[in-house]
Amino acid sequence: MVTLSPEYPEAPAYIAALAARGVHVAIGHTAATPQEVHAAAEAGAVLSTHLGNGAAASLPRHPNFIWAQLADDRLTASFIADGHHLPADTLKAMLRAKSLDRAVLVSDAVKLAGMPPGLYEQVIGGKVEVTAEGRVGIAGTPYLAGAGLPLCANIAIATELAGLSLAEALRLATINPGRFASGRGRLEIGQRADLVTFDWAPGDRRLAIRDVWLAGERIVSQ
Repeated sequence: MVTLSPEYPEAPAYIAALAARGVHVAIGHTAATPQEVHAAAEAGAVLSTHLGNGAAASLPRHPNFIWAQLADDRLTASFIADGHHLPADTLKAMLRAKSLDRAVLVSDAVKLAGMPPGLYEQVIGGKVEVTAEGRVGIAGTPYLAGAGLPLCANIAIATELAGLSLAEALRLATINPGRFASGRGRLEIGQRADLVTFDWAPGDRRLAIRDVWLAGERIVSQ
């Protein structure tokens, strides 16, 4: 998979060449116009990388590249549902726009994910603060410096932010992304036995992972 900004004249031809080679092209970290977004989808782009983030802090009310990606049904959008990157209303509205068929949960976790709360000096971002809630931000500013929570937390948080059932949230982290990985992520006879068992109750902010199987082999056991 390649994430790119399609705001350059050469982008449609480059996207078409990548797609012809079986590469999934995603739109992200962009300042493209709506016309450039739709041209990218026409050329073969199929995804939006953590939509709503990796974007300018202020945008025109409309049109803008977020509306364009939400409206284009050729694009499946990924979202960071950690409670820091997207407010609840925003995530809920975006999921409704894309539908649960064209939405994917991603962690976007960075090097500092899981580290104790405190200040850290980073090559990218400079002085970065990690909070007890897992927020990773540039110290003294409202700006994020990546994500600090794993996907097992984002699944649980998505049920709270967007009012999803556990089954719906799991679908966004298994079957839907699996469409871009040779159909993986399905619990069916004849499919790869990539399995996770976990404990969870409504209100928990993380799935408690118990066991992980990869192609039928247990590789993690708690």
